[in-house]
Amino acid sequence: MERPSPMYVCNCNGIRERDAHAAIEAGANRPADIFRHCQSRPQCAKCVCDMRRMIQCRTEALRHAAE
Repeated sequence: MERPSPMYVCNCNGIRERDAHAAIEAGANRPADIFRHCQSRPQCAKCVCDMRRMIQCRTEALRHAAE
């Protein structure tokens, strides 16, 4: 059985979804925080929208959990 390939949020820096989620769990509120957590810098910035979406989903989930 093949293992699924990792899903990348940022191909330029090799940041995987699990890395971005770990950064968000650690308190990242902006894409810049995710890059800092992963010890990288934005290059082409195509991933920034996806990172913002991930942060927004986490924020909404926390808000709903608090209700």
